[in-house]
Amino acid sequence: MPNTVLITGSSTGIGKETALYFYKKGWNVVATMRNPDKRKTELHETKMDIVHLDVLEINSIKKAIRYTLDKFGKIDVFVNNAGYAVRGAFELSTREQIEKQYNTNVLGLMDAVREIIPIFRKQKHGIIINVASIGGRITVPFYSIYNSTKWAIEGFSEGLHYELKPFNIKVKIIEPGLIKTDFYDRSMVNIQNEEIDVYNKYFEKSLKKTMAMEPSASHPSLIAKIIYKAATDNRGKLRYSKGKNSWLVLFLRKILPDTLFFKIIKAST
Repeated sequence: MPNTVLITGSSTGIGKETALYFYKKGWNVVATMRNPDKRKTELHETKMDIVHLDVLEINSIKKAIRYTLDKFGKIDVFVNNAGYAVRGAFELSTREQIEKQYNTNVLGLMDAVREIIPIFRKQKHGIIINVASIGGRITVPFYSIYNSTKWAIEGFSEGLHYELKPFNIKVKIIEPGLIKTDFYDRSMVNIQNEEIDVYNKYFEKSLKKTMAMEPSASHPSLIAKIIYKAATDNRGKLRYSKGKNSWLVLFLRKILPDTLFFKIIKAST
């Protein structure tokens, strides 16, 4: 019997490529997205199952899990990929923007994990794969809110992997580097405040440097392959990093003192 994977945030980028890759590998794939009937993708051209799931609606999480179990009888891997980014100076942000960022990237992910754990315990096996970012290990200017959600996912996942090990449930963290997707357009919210312009010059300079790096970014299919590896390598490994220069950045973060590493980040962003 083929293995079954349930994926959140599958309408584009990493989620879409991951769904396609698992499908080509012969898995039962349930690809979820907020608006499966309105947003037509490459996934709709296949015979894979595409269902509604919005991490802000816990009932939709429950329904997607129930749909998968009713059709395939089990879930072997659960990939939490849904998320977006708030970009801009923290001072200019609103409480509502921060709450929505955390509700989507952190609390929504936690709600999904809470729902899948009893299923995996009953099965006596399962793999939870949480897509974080190298931004969960390092930070850059104007992504303080977004970076903090990814740091939260890192801490949550690391703690959870101890708790669930006795039940033969593995937890994995995926840490993509710079990836060539529409994340920086469709999945990005820019913080703006016309009354405060003191950050404008620095923000525009940083944004230009970030945009200049996009042409050299890795294709999301690279991350799809790493997610598949995490799902199938039978290892107890927690973190999987991939993407343009991700290994180098994380290596430098590990070996360099803060002052030197911060200078490198400041110069490059």
